[in-house]
Amino acid sequence: MAPFPLKWACVTLCCLFRPLEALSASLASSKLQQPTAAVAEEYSTFRAENPEWTFNHLAVDVRNGNVYLGAVNRIYKLSSTLELQVSHQTGPDEDNRKCYPPRIVQPCSEPLALTNNVNKMLLMDYRENRLLACGSLYQGICKLLRLDDLFKLGEPSHRKEHYLSGANESGSVFGVIVSYGDSAPDRLFVATAVDGKPEYFPTISSRKLARNSEADGMFAYVFHDEFVASMIKIPSDTFTVVPDFDIYYVYGFASGNFVYFLTLQPEMGGPVAGSSTAREQVYTSKLVRLCKDDTAFNSYVEVPLGCVKAGVEYRLLQAAYLSEAGAILARSLGVAPGDHVLYAVFSKGQKRRPREESQESALCVFALRDINERIKERLQSCYKGEGTLDLAWLKVKDIPCSSALLSIDDNFCGLDMNAPLGVSEMVRGVPLLSEGTDKMTSVIAYVYKNHSLAFVGTKSGCLKKIRVDGPSHGALQYETVQVVENGPILRDMAFSTDHHFLYVMSDTQLTRVPVEVCGQYSTCSKCLGSGDPHCGWCVLHNMCTRKEKCERSLEPRRFASDVKQCVHLSVHPNNISVSQYSVMLVLEAHNVPELSAGVNCTFEDLAEMDGFVEGNRIKCSSPAEKEVPRIIVDKGKDCFGWELYLKSKETGLAFANTSFVFYNCSVHRSCLSCVSSPYRCHWCKYRHMCTHDPRSCSFQEGRVKQPEECPQLLPAERILVPVNVVKPITLRARNLPQPQSGQRGYECVLIIQGLEHRVPALRFNSSSIQCQNTSYSYDGMEMSSLPVELTVIWNGDFSIDNPAQNKVHLYKCDARRDSCGLCLKADPLFGCVWCNGEKRCTLKQHCPHPESQWLQPSGPNSKCTHPKITQITPLRGPREGGTLVTIRGENLGLDFREIQGHVKVAEVDLAFEQLPKSQYAGNVQVCVGNCRPEFMATSFKYYYFVVPKLLHLKPSRGPVSGGTIVNITGSNLDAGSNVSIMNMNHYCASLNGYGNVTVSVAVDKAHLQKDLRFEYVEDPTILKLEPEWSIFSGNTPVTVTGTNLDIIQNPLIRAKYNGLESVNTCRVLSSTAMLCQAPGLPVSLSRQREVAERPDEFGFVLDEVRAVLALNTSSFVYYPNPVFEPLSASGVLELKPGSTIILKGRNFLPPAPGGNGKLNYTVLIGEKPCALTVSDTQLLCESPNQTGRHKVVARVGGIEFSPGVVDISSDSPLSSTAIISIAGAGALLILFIVVVLIAYKRKSRESDLTLKRLQMQMDNLESRVALECKEAFAELQTDIHELTSDLDGAGIPFLDYRTYTMRVLFPGIEEHPVLRDLEVPGYRQEQVEKGLKLFGQLINNKVFLLSFIRTLESQRSFSMRDRGNVASLIMTVLQSKLEYATDVLKQLLSDLIHKNLESKNHPKLLLRRTESVAEKMLTNWFTFLLYKFLKECAGEPLFSLFCAIKQQMEKGPIDAVTGEARYSLSEDKLIRQQIDYKTLVVNCIHPDNEKSPEIQVKVLNCDTISQVKEKILDAIYKNVPFSHRQKASDMDLEWRPGRGARVILQDEDASTKIEGDWKRLNTLTHYQVPDNSVVALVPKQVMVYNSVNNSTVSRTSASKYENMIKYTGSPDSLRSRTPMITPDLESGVKVWHLVKNHEHGDQKEGDRGSKMVSEIYLTRLLATKGTLQKFVDDLFETIFSTAHRGSALPLAIKYMFDFLDEQADKHGIHDPHVRHTWKSNCLPLRFWVNVIKNPQFVFDIHKSSITDACLSVVAQTFMDSCSTSEHRLGKDSPSNKLLYAKDIPSYKSWVERYYSDIGRMPAISDQDMNAYLAEQSRMHTNEFNTLSSLSEIYCYVGKYSEEIVDALEQDDSARKQRLAYKLEQVVAFMSLES
Repeated sequence: MAPFPLKWACVTLCCLFRPLEALSASLASSKLQQPTAAVAEEYSTFRAENPEWTFNHLAVDVRNGNVYLGAVNRIYKLSSTLELQVSHQTGPDEDNRKCYPPRIVQPCSEPLALTNNVNKMLLMDYRENRLLACGSLYQGICKLLRLDDLFKLGEPSHRKEHYLSGANESGSVFGVIVSYGDSAPDRLFVATAVDGKPEYFPTISSRKLARNSEADGMFAYVFHDEFVASMIKIPSDTFTVVPDFDIYYVYGFASGNFVYFLTLQPEMGGPVAGSSTAREQVYTSKLVRLCKDDTAFNSYVEVPLGCVKAGVEYRLLQAAYLSEAGAILARSLGVAPGDHVLYAVFSKGQKRRPREESQESALCVFALRDINERIKERLQSCYKGEGTLDLAWLKVKDIPCSSALLSIDDNFCGLDMNAPLGVSEMVRGVPLLSEGTDKMTSVIAYVYKNHSLAFVGTKSGCLKKIRVDGPSHGALQYETVQVVENGPILRDMAFSTDHHFLYVMSDTQLTRVPVEVCGQYSTCSKCLGSGDPHCGWCVLHNMCTRKEKCERSLEPRRFASDVKQCVHLSVHPNNISVSQYSVMLVLEAHNVPELSAGVNCTFEDLAEMDGFVEGNRIKCSSPAEKEVPRIIVDKGKDCFGWELYLKSKETGLAFANTSFVFYNCSVHRSCLSCVSSPYRCHWCKYRHMCTHDPRSCSFQEGRVKQPEECPQLLPAERILVPVNVVKPITLRARNLPQPQSGQRGYECVLIIQGLEHRVPALRFNSSSIQCQNTSYSYDGMEMSSLPVELTVIWNGDFSIDNPAQNKVHLYKCDARRDSCGLCLKADPLFGCVWCNGEKRCTLKQHCPHPESQWLQPSGPNSKCTHPKITQITPLRGPREGGTLVTIRGENLGLDFREIQGHVKVAEVDLAFEQLPKSQYAGNVQVCVGNCRPEFMATSFKYYYFVVPKLLHLKPSRGPVSGGTIVNITGSNLDAGSNVSIMNMNHYCASLNGYGNVTVSVAVDKAHLQKDLRFEYVEDPTILKLEPEWSIFSGNTPVTVTGTNLDIIQNPLIRAKYNGLESVNTCRVLSSTAMLCQAPGLPVSLSRQREVAERPDEFGFVLDEVRAVLALNTSSFVYYPNPVFEPLSASGVLELKPGSTIILKGRNFLPPAPGGNGKLNYTVLIGEKPCALTVSDTQLLCESPNQTGRHKVVARVGGIEFSPGVVDISSDSPLSSTAIISIAGAGALLILFIVVVLIAYKRKSRESDLTLKRLQMQMDNLESRVALECKEAFAELQTDIHELTSDLDGAGIPFLDYRTYTMRVLFPGIEEHPVLRDLEVPGYRQEQVEKGLKLFGQLINNKVFLLSFIRTLESQRSFSMRDRGNVASLIMTVLQSKLEYATDVLKQLLSDLIHKNLESKNHPKLLLRRTESVAEKMLTNWFTFLLYKFLKECAGEPLFSLFCAIKQQMEKGPIDAVTGEARYSLSEDKLIRQQIDYKTLVVNCIHPDNEKSPEIQVKVLNCDTISQVKEKILDAIYKNVPFSHRQKASDMDLEWRPGRGARVILQDEDASTKIEGDWKRLNTLTHYQVPDNSVVALVPKQVMVYNSVNNSTVSRTSASKYENMIKYTGSPDSLRSRTPMITPDLESGVKVWHLVKNHEHGDQKEGDRGSKMVSEIYLTRLLATKGTLQKFVDDLFETIFSTAHRGSALPLAIKYMFDFLDEQADKHGIHDPHVRHTWKSNCLPLRFWVNVIKNPQFVFDIHKSSITDACLSVVAQTFMDSCSTSEHRLGKDSPSNKLLYAKDIPSYKSWVERYYSDIGRMPAISDQDMNAYLAEQSRMHTNEFNTLSSLSEIYCYVGKYSEEIVDALEQDDSARKQRLAYKLEQVVAFMSLES
């Protein structure tokens, strides 16, 4: 809303008042705001992902509001707010329309091509929870999709019945599912156009809907034998009569015992096949009716439908909809309320002309009962044997009806006689509304509070809202909304489940439109006058809304539903003076509700005061004195309009207003304006002032109230005063005051040429005054007279009103009257005469000669002598005459009559019309009066009679749109006074608009005839532009291809941008081509951006051809201008001759598509051009051979730029002495060089040998590097497929809710007390439980809990671990009360945010670390509420990622001691050596069943025995949770080489190799186990060699080394998970597997040339990353999607994000980066990172050291993706940052889109959230032992009891609730010793 102005303009009686809706922003600050509704609200919209995949059909699930959309190649499931949930692909696929079904039986020989699948039918089968989606592919097969996730349940296609329709249009098929109760299966009635294939497809049929979507019987005919079936086919005979016959089904529905279809079909009396004079096909609309139970279709009846309005027939059905009749419409139609009525849209006439389709359409309504009555009457008459069956398309010849004695009731279903049957007489609908320009295309309706409402879509994309009250009341179109950008609106429309929204669809857009937008009406009268029955006026809330949304609307006069009930307010008095304060005003209000809560009176933002209510009267006082000065802003106005508002104290809103005026009499400076004011103003005559208070006038007789009493001058005759003549001026007046003592007398004031002249004046009496004798003058002779303002004043500056605006006219006789004639034409009142003796114009008294020598207008001497002609125009004219000749001169008479009949032109008297042909030239002669010599004038110039001629016309062709400038060439065409051009047969009259016209010219009365012809040619068209780009400055060449371009004289090319237009010229090359210079983009240089821009309009100015002004097909682009840099800092570049000049800059090559962006550059060095080589940032210029200083100028497009000056200086010529000296020095130099070369030769032989050795070493290293990279690449290509195929079908071992929450809440603690019953001695059991229950009540008290947490956090000894523990314990207690927990959490977070901002911490640090109870509670809150999301959605990609990492790591060697691996994402865990290994397959005997087949397991020959055991267990227990498996440490690996031999393999035994102080773990290679060996896992056997080495290895190496890294808590860093290798304390022996620990310095640096650079192995990180990329992307995409795989966004996330946004708004934080960071810290950092790093929190799995390291890299990448800071990377950046550097920007965009999508989702109400939280609480009520949790929390009470009690006693709320006392009671119970 615009701020309210503090002043208003006044127009005499009325001030301009602002209506109630324009309440000011300042008024809003005083809480007097009015709720405003967004009128142009942004509708929810879903758009086509591809413009070719247009939308076809729409269905809404009435149970949950989900929307299903059928489109070309796609079926979409959308939420009720049109957010995409699932999409299902249906095409394109290989097909040919000529292939007939089914292909299994009849293979197709036609060539197949990729064909789109148009959705032709979309039906909801609620009974089986599935969607029927039938397409156009394969002659119309259908998919059955599960409603929940669009999973394909079946696609029957192997029988002919499975193919429903061969027609390709989406609107050609209609289906109705009919239910027959629980016992019988549903049936599908299908009606379809057959598209010329009647033998394959019945036009209407009923089909079985099998329960099983894959059943054979799906879509089988309900009944079928060799004679009768549940279908009707169009007979082939019909096509011989009407070759393109088809029945188009527009709508279908079931009602009562019948199924109905509405059709459009050709009439059989159409054009005769093969006739040359075929008539236009006539169509008719018909309703088809069938009984639901009729299996033989004997009940088939057709009845024509139509509509007639104002004598116009509407017969072409466009759309229809079945609804119920509201009470008002039902009364009008004579049916019962709730009866079915059919709304139908028809277009005009009966002929379909696609090219010139009629836009006229009508909406009509039919009572279904009337249609059924008409059918019953026809059935009765036919069964009496009257008439024929009248169904021409089915029975080509007329078949008479057969009579039968039977009674036909409403539910008669036909016999095998007289069927099928047609009704010949049309049923007429009741016309409701017609539309002439925007054709109606769709309709839907419903009933709201007795009103029937129809919503109609149109061709232009508008939605009409119509109230239908029937024929007696008519239909009211009360609103029209533009819904879709490009119409038309398609037939399918649907309501949301609550009927608050309507889904409207065009080809590429589905939009959700509110059924009502009452909020758009800002006043009661607009609201109730709108005609929208949803809307009423909520009085005290001052808004237009539905009744149910208005508080206490049932109370009297609180809700107005009729205009007469609007509040009306009047005030008395309704105006006061600005100098009156605190005046009591009485307001009278009508139609106001009971105002017991009180009201305030408000003068906008000026003042607000209490109102006193007495019945319907309210008393208020006007503003006080201190508030009034704010009113008087504009001193020039006498009134200031303000709105007086009544504001309800109950709602704080203004609900009524009236106009109030403050007037200011003191602004009036004249008596007449004062007393004419509409307000109570009085004039004080003697004080010369205006006042509202008459008492302030000093004399009673000086008070004036009536205009006639004002002192004023009366109207006077013209006051004429000659200059420099002394003369008095006498004026008549009225009521002139007599100056009082001390007051000055009267004066006349004249302002002459800006100078004030004051003249004393004499007041004769109250009615007469005289300005004293004075002479006046003015400068210059340009004006003959000068009107001068005259003012009469007294007492110095008191002016007398001059209402008649009397003026004094000063004049000079001789000014501008140089001739006798001009003098005598002066105003007779001036008294001027021509003084003959002095030859000048003067006053009579100033002429010194006798009167006989005067010439004056009225005397005897009134005719001037010696007339003179000075000018004649024109000087030539046609001989035929008709020329208007103008003669100028002096003394040519005072009146036209004096020369009439006395004018001759070339001796021809103007009285003659026929000119003698012999006379061609001569003088012009004029006589004044009589033709005596002194009164005769003759011209010096001759007038010529000429003959104009035409020669030719150019151009002779032009466009039919006109605008061509035509040049006609000839002779004497400039003669005469009037030239006109005519074309004899104007082209509009010709048949086709094109062709020749004859052009003729008329010069006055001469009509020139010559065969000049002009041809109108078809308008030019533009077909192609090449190239379709330019730069901002334009002036680049554009080649234009088109037609008829050569008929345009001056073609121009134009571009329009931001309302500005620029044009440029074009040169026509031929009729089909022209070359244009691109216009510049009209944008200021300062606003040019470095991005490409598209103009708003781009086209051509071709005369008046409008079609090419703006080309719709053009996609012309403007790229940024090239920018040049200066040549040097000084601007001067010094060069040698022939050097290359480099011009640097940017944008030299525009990024045009296809890389064709080349510009024509010209670079001049001085005057000479140079040859150029162009790159994007440089121009290389080969400078011409010249010297000296030259300016460099670069030109391109419309730009010219000088980057500086080049100074080209050649080497100076040398003297002969210098040349000899140089030659001598050169000879010495050559001698020295020869000596050096001999020495160098010897030395180089030695260095060559060294170089060759180094070269060999480098080649060796290079080949090894290349081999490594090639290997990595090959792995990358092959592994992705293996991984994805291995992971398919594996079950996901989710932990149960309790275990999952315990692992997150209490990491590392397996058996926490909260899972067990309370353990206290029996004798204390009762007291302790009593105490804990009381303590539980306190915990459930928000005041106590907040105080308890704040007190604990303020204690120094309360550690971080304690904070996390308390947060987790509180959440376990409140698991069953999540609404309360959420409330507490929000309060704590709010406090934390406030504290964070108050302590001046950077806002981004909020929630970064777990430093408070609130932060850990937030993590736990998400943990509780996202479990379902994890199980249903995010768990699957996370588990897939974990498995993928594990499998990929295990494909290569993993060091059992250090945890390093060949495949890793972590640089710390990468084996940087070449390990030779081989994959073996071992056949393992199942430990639980030796007789079952052996299991093949892939292992590596370098694996330790423990690693082999783990891999075998993974294979055996593939889908078994880890906790249910056998443990590797409890099993031994037994190798069975054959013949009964069995060898136990161990990591360490007597055969283990020891070298120095290093001991290597045994591997399969060590035991020489071959490929395909048989092994078995057997229970652990304690053997001798185990005990020998017991000091080194306990149980197996797995238990030793894996236990070092086994971990269930939240990991801190990678370092904490690396097993430390320490020498055995006793023996000093160190253990190793694949690599020795580098820290031990055993690996001496060898020969650098032969050693592989270890960093080269980092390429393996890339190979591993590439393999795992899909799984990382899947996980991130799932987490950062608002709707994924059928799961909607968890409410918790939207709710918490909205809370954070609210907090940001509250604290004025508008930085989007801070808001983004808060959300990232809240959810991704607090929850998701923890879950990604620790999948064992969610799944029953074991996480190894290397898997953990890789997951940490993924988690780090996840954190970087959520960050807003830029990651600047260099060669020293950590490898894990570099690894995902390219992916992170993409992930960041996902995060931003995710946050943005969440922000746009509708807010979750507290009511919905609480319901959700209550449901979550109910599901997990008994997971934890509450008493045990309370007991654990109580430990902190014991520790800090004094501090907690003190805090409670200082808190007011806690004191009121005696919380400290209650806590002491708890302490007493808990410490009570029995």
